[in-house]
Amino acid sequence: MLGRMAASGEVPIEPEVTQLPIEDEGDRRARADRRHDMVPGRRGERLSIRKRRVLALLGDIGVIIVLVAAIIFAVNHERPIFAGQPSVAQSLAERVPLTKPILAPTPSPDTGRLASLLASPAFAADSANFAADLVRTGRMSQARADSIAYYAVREAYQRGIPPAVIFGVMLTENALFVSNALSNVGAVGLMQVYPKIWLKALGDKFGTDLASDSTNVKYGVYILAEYIKHTGAQVTPSEVQKGLLRYNGCVRGTNTPNCRTYPTKVKNYVERQAESLCGDKTFYQCIAKPFMDGLLGKSSVAH
Repeated sequence: MLGRMAASGEVPIEPEVTQLPIEDEGDRRARADRRHDMVPGRRGERLSIRKRRVLALLGDIGVIIVLVAAIIFAVNHERPIFAGQPSVAQSLAERVPLTKPILAPTPSPDTGRLASLLASPAFAADSANFAADLVRTGRMSQARADSIAYYAVREAYQRGIPPAVIFGVMLTENALFVSNALSNVGAVGLMQVYPKIWLKALGDKFGTDLASDSTNVKYGVYILAEYIKHTGAQVTPSEVQKGLLRYNGCVRGTNTPNCRTYPTKVKNYVERQAESLCGDKTFYQCIAKPFMDGLLGKSSVAH
């Protein structure tokens, strides 16, 4: 039907059929294989998807690396919000020993005379004894005690202060070992350092985070060394007493009630609780020998 029916008497006209050319076998063989045409298609799409997957995988790996680095930084520098507890890194290293090589802070290398002292059997013994006395108080983990002992004895050797004096001052100032303890006059940390007085003088040398155990110990030992001055070959009990009074801020005895008893408190803590450091020695016997031996003599080694 071409739009109308044939009228009667008319011969119907058949529609004209266009015949497509028949392709013989030779033409089909001669035609180029479509597989060689590098036009976008299903295979091109597969390559594109594979490329996107690779790029996404590389992106995920990069994010993982950044997160791991951030976690390592955080656990080494952040402390729990509750006071008197070891850092996250110390707690994690104590509970999961395999993490110690990654999380444990590496002490900065020392050179010269101090390096030889740190490599000595005496340093190893004093550090172990200091840590043992800290743990014996029942208020500190072994991991935190080891860290504090390392810095306390290291600074003791460098500044010429017997470790027993540092131990006694630490317990007198902060018997609970609260890292961020703040006194009513603004003193901070293990050894109750006054920021208003010492941050400006020592901040560039030791850092400004007085709530950090290691930083606070460095400040405290330095201040003790400045206050305990001795002119002879051996420190005298009088010189130690005067130095401890100055450390307590008891120069005239007007600011703190009964501040004159401070040296006695330090002495009592040492004689009662420094069992590993001093044994059966009295306070002055315990601190006199290091001065006499010259092991802890004033050092010119740079920090």
